Amino acid sequence: MTSSLLQRIAVDSRPLRYPDFRRLWLGQGVSFVGYQITTVAVPLQIYALTKSSLWVGLIGVASLVPLIVFGMWGGAVADVMERRKLVLIASVVTWAATWGLLIQALLHVGNALLLLGLIAVQSAGFAVSGPTRGAIIPRLVPLELVAPANAVNFVVQSVGTIIGPLFGALVVTNIGYGGAYGFDIALFTASLYASYRLPRIPPLADSVSSAELAAAEVGRAELSGTLPAGAGTGAQAVQLSRRRVGFRSVVEGFSFIASRPVLWMSFLVDLIAMSFAMPRALFPAVADQRFGGEGAVGWLYAAIAIGAVVGGLSSGWLGRVRRQGIAMTVGIVAWGVFVALAGLSNLLWLTVVLLAVAGAGDLVSTVCRQTIVQTSVPDELRGRLQGVYTVVVVGGPRLGDLRAGAVASFAGTSMAWVSGGVACVVALLLVVALVPSFVRYQRPRTRPR
Repeated sequence: MTSSLLQRIAVDSRPLRYPDFRRLWLGQGVSFVGYQITTVAVPLQIYALTKSSLWVGLIGVASLVPLIVFGMWGGAVADVMERRKLVLIASVVTWAATWGLLIQALLHVGNALLLLGLIAVQSAGFAVSGPTRGAIIPRLVPLELVAPANAVNFVVQSVGTIIGPLFGALVVTNIGYGGAYGFDIALFTASLYASYRLPRIPPLADSVSSAELAAAEVGRAELSGTLPAGAGTGAQAVQLSRRRVGFRSVVEGFSFIASRPVLWMSFLVDLIAMSFAMPRALFPAVADQRFGGEGAVGWLYAAIAIGAVVGGLSSGWLGRVRRQGIAMTVGIVAWGVFVALAGLSNLLWLTVVLLAVAGAGDLVSTVCRQTIVQTSVPDELRGRLQGVYTVVVVGGPRLGDLRAGAVASFAGTSMAWVSGGVACVVALLLVVALVPSFVRYQRPRTRPR
């Protein structure tokens, strides 16, 4: 009985049986450790230069603007361009920006604006590679393994978010900022190699006619309840610009989202969770004021991911959840409540535990949201939808950084932290009450083309 229970709740590793996905998963996992080292080193360097949480919050602004612009454009490009090639190009841009961070550290430039500019370039590269990788996953594994694939992806990223900050704080303390950026550069080569080894992944339109593919996708959407009856059939329901990337192709992606409440609600509730409750910009100041300095900041940055890893390793049940709207709502409520409680703690170990519980709630929300986007969208729109997904998922925390830093500048770190968690729960419940169809959503059973 115990063995059967463990099999039901343990993380579903079946997606790792597919070599291309396994290679991508491993490369992203290794490189994500380096990314998290930089995620700690840059705020610490800016805080050391300015002694201001507001300046740390401005990292979010520097990341958000290119993320919005290039996330939308990159997603549109991913729908018409061979995706392996696009991932490689965007990854090289991100890698080059990290080299810039290393050089400024070795030269002791000490300019906060330069740091923000390099982060903006790094964000632009990620804004293109992120949605492209997300659009690739449903082409590497069967539909029934998309949710487990997202779960194992989130687990390995969360492991990186534990190891990276702890190791990053140690490196910054003992070697300096240049050492941290150097490790990021070295580890990022794993992602470049994994992307290089991917097979060619052209748009499905290269082998399937527009009318045939659109008809199949709309029929599937009508059967699953994600497209209202009478919304149109065949090519009339999904108007696509496969070969030209421009403003119109981006608008098509937004039009698709606007016509499907489950999609725009999945983005909106996550935006509420991250922009209101993410306390990340407060970590350098809180570590300095409450917990003794740079040694503690690594634990604060790692805490949310610790909960995500524990939750991910027991995420086997998530692949069987069909009421994903309800699951997202419960996960985000848990996130907001435990973030607020963590802000009241003056004990480092208790703060870490409470943030870890919040991270487990965030894992549930993340896996369900990504699965909704990947399984209810036709392949020729998947890049654009992943672009929006990347803007929301990465941009939401950046807005949260700005909010937390701004509130802390006039109300203090405790008020900025706790009020964000409370506001998250209140706003979420209000929005869900206004759109009850979101909690009634059930994921489709049929396989997308």
